[in-house]
Order: sequence, then C-alpha cells, then structure tokens
Amino acid sequence: MTPVGLSTASVWPQTAAAAFLLAAELGYDGLEVMVWADPMSQDVAALRRASRAHRVPVLSVHAPCLLITQRVWSPDPEVRLRRSVQAAQELGARTVVTHPPFRWQRRYADRFAELIDELEDDSGIAVAVENMFPVRRFGGAMEMSAFRPSIDPTDVGHRHYTLDLSHTSAAGVDALELAKRMGDGLCHVHLADGGGLPRDEHLVPGRGTQPCAELCEELVRTGFTGQVVLEINTRRVRHPAQRAKDLAEALLFARLHLGQ
Repeated sequence: MTPVGLSTASVWPQTAAAAFLLAAELGYDGLEVMVWADPMSQDVAALRRASRAHRVPVLSVHAPCLLITQRVWSPDPEVRLRRSVQAAQELGARTVVTHPPFRWQRRYADRFAELIDELEDDSGIAVAVENMFPVRRFGGAMEMSAFRPSIDPTDVGHRHYTLDLSHTSAAGVDALELAKRMGDGLCHVHLADGGGLPRDEHLVPGRGTQPCAELCEELVRTGFTGQVVLEINTRRVRHPAQRAKDLAEALLFARLHLGQ
C-alpha cells in the first residue's frame, strides 16, 4: 500500500515532537520532517530518537527552502540541500522534497538540475522538486513568479517530482494534467486542498475545489509506488483536539480514496 504520512508542518505552531505523537496516535504510516525554525526539525539525532520511541518512521525530509528558513543550517542553498539529503540517509527516509530555486539564487539555479542528479546518484535518495505558485498583487492584476525558471518543475525536467495540490489551487493549475506531465517522475504527493484563492491554503482534503479524490484514485490505477503526505494548515485551530480531529479526517480521506 502507498504509505500515508503526516508533515510536521501540519501541527505548526506545535513542534515535530507533537507531530510524532499525533502520527502514532492517529495511525499515520510515518512523518515528513519540515526542516525550519523548530530546533528539533534541525536535529537529526533528536528526530531519530523520537522516531524510535513512537515507532513512527521518517518517510521524507523537506529541505529548508522557504523564505523564513534561508539561514537554517547554512545561508548557502546548496549546503542546505546537501544536508537535507544527508539527514534523509541518516533517518532512513526515501525522499527529499525541495522547491525550485528563487530567482535571485542565480548561481544555485544555474547548476540546480546538475546538483540534484549528483545527489541522487551518490545517495540513492529521490530529490523530488515541488510545483509552486505565483505571487499576485494589486487584486490579481499583476502576477509574478519568485522561482527560476518557473513555478513548474517540469519546465526544466527532473527525475523526481512532488505534486502539491494546495499549490496547484493557488496557481490555478490543473492538478491532474500536471500529474500527467510529471509522469513516472511523480514519486511524492502533498495531499491538501485549496479553494482557488491566490494563496497557499492547505485545507483538509475534500474541503476545497481540488481533485484530491480523483488524484488518489488515479495513483491507485497507475500503480503509484511513492508516498502521500498530508500537509494541511491547522495553525488557527482553537484547541488541540480540533487539530487531532482535522488530521484524523485528512488521514481517513486519503485511505478511503487510496483504497486502503
């Protein structure tokens, strides 16, 4: 069966420690560690201890490539990506999720594809480049991409991709068509929903307009061998019990439509 994991980002502002606990209690198959300001997310030894204590494997590592994580581990994006791959190896994870380079990271962008090939060849880890979304300003009249060369990693071509359905919603992109373009390179899915607003919503699947159910069913039909990770936004819940309820609903949705 396709492993269904929980992103540690789904419990923010709680820490990775809370994600391990919730994943174990709710029956997730593992975690994706979002490496960011949370000190535990940067500490491979602490993550390994928590994984063993809760019997929750780390399925994937999300490299620190957000605007707010540009100083995590190193100011050099290549060093951050290399450390993410090393962390995945040490934690027994199969996949590293990364974003396309920012437009201003010219040197990094120029050798991004070559760097990924090198890391994958040396490590055996899939470095799965994620689709992103543009920034819209002035009521949507102006649209620009912060990424080079674009928000769509298939424009360059990589061995492995991450498909994020909250991002397709924010970008106004057909998620099923993008999955087809990714083809056999699609090895990782961030399952979340969006209502079509020009921002990253990360709703519980089924609460927006994205074809979350259809995508899951297509993954089953095509014999998908990758991982599905729930990456939803629970930061505004009023009580921890509501967070657990949302994460349980998300897991149930994924298992139902993956035929589990």
